[in-house]
Amino acid sequence: MTENKKPAYGGQAVVEGVMFAGKHTYVTAIRRNDDSIEYFEVIKRYSPWLNKIKKVPFLRGIAAILEASSNGTKHLNYSTERYNVLPGEELKKEESSPSKAMFVFSLAIIGIVSFLFAKFVFTLVPVFLAEAFRPWVQSHIGQNLLEGFFKFLFLLSYIYFVSLTPTIKRVFQYHGAEHKVINAYENGFELTVDNVKKQTRLHYRCGSSFILFTVVVGVFIYLFVPSDPLWQRVVYRLVLIPVVLGVSFEVLQITNKLRNVPVLKYLGFPGLWLQLLTTKEPDREQTEVAILSFTEMLRRDAEHEKRKLENSTKIV
Repeated sequence: MTENKKPAYGGQAVVEGVMFAGKHTYVTAIRRNDDSIEYFEVIKRYSPWLNKIKKVPFLRGIAAILEASSNGTKHLNYSTERYNVLPGEELKKEESSPSKAMFVFSLAIIGIVSFLFAKFVFTLVPVFLAEAFRPWVQSHIGQNLLEGFFKFLFLLSYIYFVSLTPTIKRVFQYHGAEHKVINAYENGFELTVDNVKKQTRLHYRCGSSFILFTVVVGVFIYLFVPSDPLWQRVVYRLVLIPVVLGVSFEVLQITNKLRNVPVLKYLGFPGLWLQLLTTKEPDREQTEVAILSFTEMLRRDAEHEKRKLENSTKIV
């Protein structure tokens, strides 16, 4: 497979659907319980200061992660509330719902806070577990490796047990469909169900790979700070969360750029292996939803780009 210059689109699996992010918009397609396809769109709001941060190495990763958490929560909440509601019933809910602007803003805040809370827990719990083994593992390097081991074990256990629930299993299938669509697009195939189904469900830019890289990168970064006493170790872990996230994002980008380079492509394999747990093989209907979401995103993105050009021409 040769490298191409196509845009690097990303996406997210939601309940009974898939969200794709374009240059100007985020679009979700879900299959409702009456078998109809429904779309949800959130237009990207451009912030000058945020755009500047996105261009700064190491800082751009943190901005991208928080933005993805914010927008992902909106689309996930939409899919959760809509997919299983009978046509007509949603009108009753909409009449009694709060203002849309406040609702969307609240979801964005919840998404960011939830991500930060999960990161704190994922960071600190392994610290205390490793510390419990200090009578037997006292060295600085040994403690860091043990902490990394518990993080990795914690990660695998969490993914495995949540994947046992029927809802999450289907979300993981849509996750696989999302990857297959992007792979088909990047490889230049026509987006038909048969073509997409033939693609791999793994992708180098996946957030699952990013999560694994935070574990590995953290082990190396923590080697440069004290692990004893415990209070100081906890402080350093919390303070270095942005550093670990920023470096891990850059590692993710590098492995994606090297994915077609012999030998170096293997640097991204650990992340791909983790995706064997976070993605499942989608069926034809799930694949169809992912294709519809992606093509609708492309269509609406083109419309936004056209309006943007028309407005700029009028201004001139």
